[in-house]
Amino acid sequence: MLNIQPVPAFRDNYIWVIHNRDYAVVIDPGIAFPVIDYLQTEKLQLCAILITHHHSDHTGGIAELRRLSAVPVYGPCNETIAEVTHPVRENDQIDVPQLPLRLTVMDIPGHTRGHIAYYGTDPFALVFCGDTLFSCGCGRIFEGNAQQMYQSLQKLARLPEDTNIYCTHEYTLSNIRFARAVDPKNRKLIELEITAQQLRQQNIPTLPSPLFLEKAVNPFLRCDQQALIESAQQHAAIPLSDPLSVFSVLREWKNNF
Repeated sequence: MLNIQPVPAFRDNYIWVIHNRDYAVVIDPGIAFPVIDYLQTEKLQLCAILITHHHSDHTGGIAELRRLSAVPVYGPCNETIAEVTHPVRENDQIDVPQLPLRLTVMDIPGHTRGHIAYYGTDPFALVFCGDTLFSCGCGRIFEGNAQQMYQSLQKLARLPEDTNIYCTHEYTLSNIRFARAVDPKNRKLIELEITAQQLRQQNIPTLPSPLFLEKAVNPFLRCDQQALIESAQQHAAIPLSDPLSVFSVLREWKNNF
């Protein structure tokens, strides 16, 4: 039986650890010491590291972890990350026999030019999507463009509806505040805010988030819906003719919210 646990890091990062009580895979270790502490406490042996993109809060702990155990490091082939030993791209499969675990790579550029995600179906449908899709939000566009980010989000949205979204930041409450400004009559959004507040008051992560919920509350996945179109048009004070234009307005609005 596989377990997936978040290891908090920095101000709002989660470093995800997949383990079977003996071996562990670590995803986006931006810093090493909380991971090392968790592995030692749980008596786990590190067997692989997975990286979604090159930002330091996702890669900063790799070198120290590999000094303890020279495990394979999987990461995007279209980005320069010195510690990556196994560059991967769209549709590559990663097998970790110690767990066992099989994940498929998805190219999802936009936040960075080579950002990737890892999708799996065992023990249930899940995707580790770094800084592309957040609960009730999406990542900033740093190296890609709006079209790339929109297409990457649409690719993630086509995964099975019961897919659990494992992103890397606890941004849910701030994302909900923006989403409610854009879509104030969305009752599911109001309910989600209450639930998320209760979880955070107990210092419990709001993640993972199921894709079917994201498709009901996340404005960046609903750019073809009338309420979002009207809100974006009102904000931009111009007519918007397609979902990509709506997405672009919403992303810029969020940047300055």
